[in-house]
Amino acid sequence: MADSANVQKPLRVLVSEGNSTSAREAVTILGLSGHLVEVCDPSPWCLARFSRFVQKFHRCPGLRDDPAGFLKFVEDLLAARHFDVLLPIHEQGFLFARVQERLGDRAGLALPSFVSYRAAHGKAGFSRLLDQLGLPQPVTRIVKSADELRHVARFPAIIKTSIGTASRGIWFVRDEADLEGALQELSAQHLSANGEFADEVLMQEWVAGTTEKAQAVFCRGKLIGFHAYRQIAAGVGGGEAIKQSVSRLQVRAHLATVGEKLAWHGALCVDYILRDDSDTPLLIDCNPRLVEPMNAYLAGVDLVGLLLRVSQGEVPAALTESRAGVRTHLAMQVLLARRHAARYFVRMLALVDRRRFICRQRRRADAGAAGLAQRGAAGDDRDALAARSEAGDQAGARRLGRASARSQKHHSDRERGFPKAAS
Repeated sequence: MADSANVQKPLRVLVSEGNSTSAREAVTILGLSGHLVEVCDPSPWCLARFSRFVQKFHRCPGLRDDPAGFLKFVEDLLAARHFDVLLPIHEQGFLFARVQERLGDRAGLALPSFVSYRAAHGKAGFSRLLDQLGLPQPVTRIVKSADELRHVARFPAIIKTSIGTASRGIWFVRDEADLEGALQELSAQHLSANGEFADEVLMQEWVAGTTEKAQAVFCRGKLIGFHAYRQIAAGVGGGEAIKQSVSRLQVRAHLATVGEKLAWHGALCVDYILRDDSDTPLLIDCNPRLVEPMNAYLAGVDLVGLLLRVSQGEVPAALTESRAGVRTHLAMQVLLARRHAARYFVRMLALVDRRRFICRQRRRADAGAAGLAQRGAAGDDRDALAARSEAGDQAGARRLGRASARSQKHHSDRERGFPKAAS
């Protein structure tokens, strides 16, 4: 574990979102280090709010739905309350980099220029940067239309939108049918119209190998903290339920080259693949933020603490390499994955129950009609039976609706009634 003892001056830190596992881990590290943590997020049920280390929660407008409102909320909060550091955990860094001259005087903030941030933020821009620097990556083609994509297609391959997080905007295509399916989904998500893409799309060679991630903190283009890990067990949304630290000096050198070229300031992470038939790491993605830093912390490198120091204007010495072989378990990823599976299972059970109910009602109606026919009942009797059968269907449907509503309320109450989580 990184040394978080002997904190001389606790800092008041505003974390820009609280609903990601990255935010949850950063909050825990900040709390263990003795800092005072406040979180803003549009969801009143965000993960970080239930940490014992969060002193105050601020409900804010959503960045995606109202970016201007979100920015104004953060600016007003920084003006009304004292914060030593504004810590962008997720996509908020893109907005903050664009207006950092308006924020820098109110709180410490470690971000590169907006031009550099944009180059690392988009997959197409990052691929071009790797080509420019001569760094290894899978064979990549960047296109702007469906016709171009069909023309350059080589199977198997990975199709990626230029912007996307948590494995969204990614399709594995093995043949023409998969390719057409991906194009249909791009159109359904309003990412293409009349065969033209709204933004650049990448087709990348599929590589057999192991995906790993590397994390770093830079100070004015110089790498001062580094950590790498591999996925042992997958969680939900492309995350890692279990990860293990590894030593990757070659990846460190590649990441240092990227950061120096961009004059990076703050946190930067990359994904890469180690081929089954080669030791050369292939860089495949970049995240201009600090992703799930707890494994690094437990392996002896406190990247969050280092980021705070950089945000405060310090020029820290480079940290030593983290320990390899440290395995960490993110129970939240396992719970989220099981929760998604449980919801799907419950929906399937409800569908089966409804179909069984309808079948039973139909069998009862048919049996009643057959009985009347055998007894030679008059037509008005059959009409009466049909009316009673229809009334029974409606009453049964009402009972099913009430049961479904009670079930949904029960699950909603359970979700809203989580106890305050220990960090």
